[in-house]
Amino acid sequence: MALSKKPVTGMRDILPGEMQIRDYVIGVIKETYGKFGFTSIEAPCMENIANLTNKQGGENEKLIFKVLKRGEKLNVAQAQEEGDVVDFGMRYDLTVPLVRYYSNNAAQLPSPFKALQIGNVWRADRPQKGRYRQFTQCDIDIFGEASNLAEIELILATTTTLGRIGFKDFEIRINDRQLLKAMAADSGFSEEAYDSVFVTLDKMDKIGTDGVRAELLESGFAEEIVDKYLELYRGLEQAGNGLQYVVEKLGGRQAQVSPAAEGLREIIDSVNAAKTADFRMVFDPTLVRGMSYYTGPIFEVSIPGLGISCGGGGRYDKMVGKFTGKDVPACGFSIGFERIILLLTESGFRVPDTPKKIAYLVEKGVEGQAMADVIAKAQAARESGEQVLVVRMNKNKKFQKEQLTAEGYEEFVEFYREALKN
Repeated sequence: MALSKKPVTGMRDILPGEMQIRDYVIGVIKETYGKFGFTSIEAPCMENIANLTNKQGGENEKLIFKVLKRGEKLNVAQAQEEGDVVDFGMRYDLTVPLVRYYSNNAAQLPSPFKALQIGNVWRADRPQKGRYRQFTQCDIDIFGEASNLAEIELILATTTTLGRIGFKDFEIRINDRQLLKAMAADSGFSEEAYDSVFVTLDKMDKIGTDGVRAELLESGFAEEIVDKYLELYRGLEQAGNGLQYVVEKLGGRQAQVSPAAEGLREIIDSVNAAKTADFRMVFDPTLVRGMSYYTGPIFEVSIPGLGISCGGGGRYDKMVGKFTGKDVPACGFSIGFERIILLLTESGFRVPDTPKKIAYLVEKGVEGQAMADVIAKAQAARESGEQVLVVRMNKNKKFQKEQLTAEGYEEFVEFYREALKN
């Protein structure tokens, strides 16, 4: 049977033009985050399956690529449940592996610890444009900082990076899980129902208030509870100051609501005072973020003109404790790396300040001392800052030049046997 030349479904080959953009963006990310004190780290791409299925990853836990046990440990015939044949899984995001990494190495790390990760993750998702089963994520996280300084630094670092890449007029939408819980509790939902309610609420921008109402009723929640809940959100649409509206409407829950609201105000005011990129901070009470591990402020990058988000994150103070038995403050922000690359590629983005690209086309038969002379010329040009490709001249020189031009080569130098003899 012939081997398949196509990549596995949901995965793809990356051609040189896009790879150049990806390398450039990664360079900007590393340089900018480095100025904010973030340090690059790397964790394995596989984790113990129990770590990945601990009900922290939301819907993503249904999309894990699971790894079979190997050798004598794999006994399919006697297996009665999945755990009998599976022990590892491919990471579906960078956060869970990072928390395990921190838990294992905390004694050797500074406090607070500011981590930068760029790496591939895998999800058994339905492939579509811009959505793949293997893709790159880029995360920054801070461990050991309990105050809002963590959120402020994460937002400033991320928005500065996006500004340097070329994005402008975007939004950072922000909310707090404590406000989400207070609004749900005040309406009458039980704590056990929060995750289900929030999954539906997260669809508000796609299906609207009526769609959320219909889905909550279909899930079996009482009509009076659902209507009271959505009345809060309908009132927010008319409120001039959404955050103040929430505080006033939930007057009986000030112990929970006031600290969260004050924290959001501090974050918004501090970021607005220090920002360098062109963006707006927007309080969005419908912002949920899918991961159930978030415990406090949550945020998302939104590009209004395109109707998409390009990253997000939040505070998750309870995750380290699941590994060590002792909670550690933690907060993170993930840039939507693949969406950024897609937007740049589709807009015709060209990497700035690239060296001049010159192609030396060498006729077949040029060899020995003549070839050494060509190589020496190429080396001299490279040392002067130019990018030089040395290749044999094809019979169809016109087509060869067209291909090289498409790759960004601006100048062609041709070397012929007879000319080099003189």
